[in-house]
Amino acid sequence: MALMHRSLVLAAAFAALGLVAQAQQATIAFGDLEQDTSQPVQVGADQLAVNNADGSAVFTGNVEVTQGEMTLKAGEVRVKYGADQTQIDQLIASGGVSITNLADKASSTEAVYTIASGVIVLTGNVQLAQGPSTMQGQKLTINLKDGTGIMEGRVTTTFVPGGN
Repeated sequence: MALMHRSLVLAAAFAALGLVAQAQQATIAFGDLEQDTSQPVQVGADQLAVNNADGSAVFTGNVEVTQGEMTLKAGEVRVKYGADQTQIDQLIASGGVSITNLADKASSTEAVYTIASGVIVLTGNVQLAQGPSTMQGQKLTINLKDGTGIMEGRVTTTFVPGGN
């Protein structure tokens, strides 16, 4: 009887894992990605092109953006200013984007960081690694203010029991 009970529990657990591993959307706890989004943003790059006529700025070549413990790396980062042209509204990254914060790392084709809200949206072949566990999808929305995220688009995951 105890063996049958264990078998049913294991079957239910594997069925639940199958649903999680092949879901269309997954909510993720980003404990290591929570941070103070009011900290200064620093940008380093091989080149900066500024166009005073339209107020645009584009960093290219080995771009590295840091804010607190978070680092964003990309081939190019465009700066989008707010309506008054004095505050940076968004950083739009492309060309092999990676974002790290302590033990968590996410990578994608593109990312848009809206600074005031503390939200980063990664799109295109998104991969997330939290310790030994990994997750893939097409879109990952990270809220840095509360340390949460949502992965969407044919989500697959591999996790190590006892890990994240």
